[in-house]
Amino acid sequence: MPIPVQALQIEADVNLRPYNTFGLPALAKRLVRIREAADVRRIVDHPDLGRAPKFVLGGGSNLVLTKDVEAVVLKVEIPGIRLLEERADAWIVEAGAGVVWHDLVQWTLDHGYPGLENMALIPGTVGAAPVQNIGAYGIEVKDRLEAVEVMDLVTGRPALLPAEVCRFGYRDSVFKHSDFGGLAGKSVITRVRFRLPRPWQPVLGYLEIERKMQETGITAPDARQIFDWIVAVRRAKLPDPAVIGNAGSFFKNPVVTAEQCKDIIGRDPGIVHYPMPDGSVKLAAGWMIDACGWKGKTVGGAAVYEKQALVLVNRSGEARGAEVVTLARAIQESVYGRFGIRLEPEPVVV
Repeated sequence: MPIPVQALQIEADVNLRPYNTFGLPALAKRLVRIREAADVRRIVDHPDLGRAPKFVLGGGSNLVLTKDVEAVVLKVEIPGIRLLEERADAWIVEAGAGVVWHDLVQWTLDHGYPGLENMALIPGTVGAAPVQNIGAYGIEVKDRLEAVEVMDLVTGRPALLPAEVCRFGYRDSVFKHSDFGGLAGKSVITRVRFRLPRPWQPVLGYLEIERKMQETGITAPDARQIFDWIVAVRRAKLPDPAVIGNAGSFFKNPVVTAEQCKDIIGRDPGIVHYPMPDGSVKLAAGWMIDACGWKGKTVGGAAVYEKQALVLVNRSGEARGAEVVTLARAIQESVYGRFGIRLEPEPVVV
């Protein structure tokens, strides 16, 4: 039986500036707030919305808006966090897609379920985390994900997708692609289940964490200590979106072969790089952008953040999406010209 359509709250001509962390101007012709999974079924059954193109919006922290959005914007606001299951080898925690990611990290630590602390203070919502396969300081969501609950945008039916079918890659997943079985534009993530391993093991391999260990003399930090360190590091080098608009790290750290890295080191010995388990090497995109002299440079109201070249900001508060895109493309050309590497943006450009 169809769920009554009158339960939906449909808003017209909504200014999306408050709903993207870059603070970029754009109008949504129609916006519907998803506060429970049943709302997706209500949309599917709606005589007008059901067949209309749709755009799923979470926390707007991975988004560059360059124009008004003609598609129906589905603003995902599903709340709730709970311990779903306690196993001998793991805690299974479930969170609504609308939960703020950092709030989830804090909740798990407050309740004694560590494992997400390395990803503290990443902006965005829980529902967006698997889409981008967010990660920081040696951990990615795929390392802690049990399953993703989705609602089909054609049938309105729910499905529970285990981690192994999500096709996770570096800042990539099945939810970012529409071809070859991809789910972009075809489903809405409603809840996410995380598998937090027992016993807990710290992940300490990153330079900033090693520096904190040396500074404090703490060689065996617990999860709360790692959380505090990462929060301090991120706050020191990354701007608060509530103060200055940004989308966090704007470019992916490129991954190259060991031979390519050796060639680059021959020309630029100081380049920051991290060997990967598969023999490839991850290069620090921020270092390369800084080496090309981009820190503090501007295009209109958009700028490269003075403290971290990997972050582009809405310095004036009045920047437009086109200015952000122009700045990003200029950076890409500059880095390619010097290093022969094409940087790939992290945010979705609409």
